[in-house]
Amino acid sequence: MTEIPGLDGMLGVEHVTANADQVVVRFTIGEQHLQPFGIPHGGAYCAVHESTASVAGQIWLGDKGIVVGTNNSTDFLRQAKVGDTITTTATPIHRGRSQQLWHLDSVDQDGRLIAQGQVRLANLDQPLPQEAMDRFTAALPQG
Repeated sequence: MTEIPGLDGMLGVEHVTANADQVVVRFTIGEQHLQPFGIPHGGAYCAVHESTASVAGQIWLGDKGIVVGTNNSTDFLRQAKVGDTITTTATPIHRGRSQQLWHLDSVDQDGRLIAQGQVRLANLDQPLPQEAMDRFTAALPQG
């Protein structure tokens, strides 16, 4: 677990880089990431993809609203194993007035592509609650 609130903290995600054009996170595959048959659960990658895209999208949108995921499409290309460190990178495909589309690559410690996906976000015209903003910014890398 990490200090990041919510599911990302439970999955052990840590932010490496976070800015409006790229967010990079990493996590190490542990028992909490496995499905009942002992291999990493695809849902773990989907969850990390969506939250990483959401962090990127929220940084880009700033105080103009709040982002929510509306679609998540993730393809699983290679099986990782317990102990592998996965690095997930979100980069923008499209950022518009009402929606955003982000590309995500998840690679292992040897740079092999494990999962790849896209996440679509809606930009909602409502304020991000201050307590959520405080938790959000506290979890981002400083510097």
